[in-house]
Amino acid sequence: MSENKEPAPPGEGGRLFYQSEVFRVEPAGAARPRVSRAPSRASIAEPAREVPVHAECDVLVVGGGPAGTAAAVAAARLGARTLLLERHNHLGGLATGGLVIWIDRMTDWDGRPVIRGFAEEYLDRLPRGAVAGPPREAWGSRDAATAAWWALRTAAFHGTVTWSPTCDPEWMKLAAQEMVIESGAEPLFHAWGAMPVMEGGAVRGAVFESKQGRRAVLARVVVDATGDGDLFHRAGAASSEDVDERDIHHCMNTAWLFGGVDMPAFLAWRAEKPQEFAELMRRGREALGLFEKPFVSWRDDVALFMGPRLAGFSAVQVDDQTEVEIRSHRLMAQHLAFYRAHAPGFAGAFLMLSAPQLGVRHARRLVGVGAVTREGWDGRVAPDEIGVSPPLSPKFRNVSVGYGALVPERLDGLLAPGRHLSCDATSHSFLREIPQCWLTGQAAGVAAALAAEAGVEPRAVDVRAVQRALLRQGAHLSEAVVRGLEDNPKMKNFS
Repeated sequence: MSENKEPAPPGEGGRLFYQSEVFRVEPAGAARPRVSRAPSRASIAEPAREVPVHAECDVLVVGGGPAGTAAAVAAARLGARTLLLERHNHLGGLATGGLVIWIDRMTDWDGRPVIRGFAEEYLDRLPRGAVAGPPREAWGSRDAATAAWWALRTAAFHGTVTWSPTCDPEWMKLAAQEMVIESGAEPLFHAWGAMPVMEGGAVRGAVFESKQGRRAVLARVVVDATGDGDLFHRAGAASSEDVDERDIHHCMNTAWLFGGVDMPAFLAWRAEKPQEFAELMRRGREALGLFEKPFVSWRDDVALFMGPRLAGFSAVQVDDQTEVEIRSHRLMAQHLAFYRAHAPGFAGAFLMLSAPQLGVRHARRLVGVGAVTREGWDGRVAPDEIGVSPPLSPKFRNVSVGYGALVPERLDGLLAPGRHLSCDATSHSFLREIPQCWLTGQAAGVAAALAAEAGVEPRAVDVRAVQRALLRQGAHLSEAVVRGLEDNPKMKNFS
């Protein structure tokens, strides 16, 4: 989920400081009765059974979040028979069902769009009124008044206006669905990808659970876009789970929306009377303990709450997930009462929507052939680059993302774009964001389609062919990579 970030001061090794607070709470379930967690039997025996094959395809994408949606569209547009499994009733993942409707920076600090391709087309499809953000001519502006105005609207940082729009989640769901269908990919909703189908040391499909029971999809290449690395983890691929406890990229919460607010009035009060705003925040923390400020949405009468962000919980432990949901929903009601009583513009606020999806920021990160690390923030260009991410602040150069970050170190038949890609904990703080997931998802879809067509493993795909296909699909690559494509027809693969 998006937050305003501050770079670390010198000597901190790249650690990030976040302006949003992190709240560590008591262990899960401490205040609630539970059924026994000390059962009489450690396990039960499940009899072997035949699993029906639901479908066969070239590319199977498991997870219809930002990375998975982009991967499915990119693969199908290259002619691959593509199936997209999604456990919910919509596409878009945290960008829609998670209410992460504040899309983080897609421009660099000079105002140039660097996350393009699928991402750009997707947002361009949203109708007028479904997107709120600065006009293109303002991107990169350092005019103090302009930046101050957009800073309150989550679209200016470090005195620079950025393309960081806020979008209507329902229109985003529809746009994602239609892009997938128009591409020729087939979405399959209410299908939870549960286990990889293995042949030797390679993934050749996935088993999913649904109302029809347990079924399988066979594929030449699988894209694990679960966000938590569920498939590659269960296939035995190595992963990293380290986090910086001082950061928020490991926190969880359920976001929510309040309707009936007057956000222009609230923002004007916040800008004109910052001391009163600070006092409101102090009183909120005193009253509730866990307290969050509102953000703008795509409408002036809807407020977005991206927290409070809860630390100390695991995104892959069902008891912890349950506890976070319970605490977040209680906090939603508590925030409503406090804001209605004390905050300008909130007298008529009402509970509008809690996110259908839990806001997970981190669970596992792939150990890949390559990785994006803090050392790579100096402007170096990865020879296997498949996209460029804006850096965290003007102090850093654009960050080159290499294809190796999507390729498991040893496991074949699978690619892993999205927030669980291969990177260090510090780089994960921004590579987990929605635009970066679109970026890596599109690259994974292209690579999966090319690998399936050539009959090779993803690690053996021609990276130059991936780069050329990405450029044809409107993606942005560094100038050095584009020039290199003209000089070197092929590049060594990862075999």
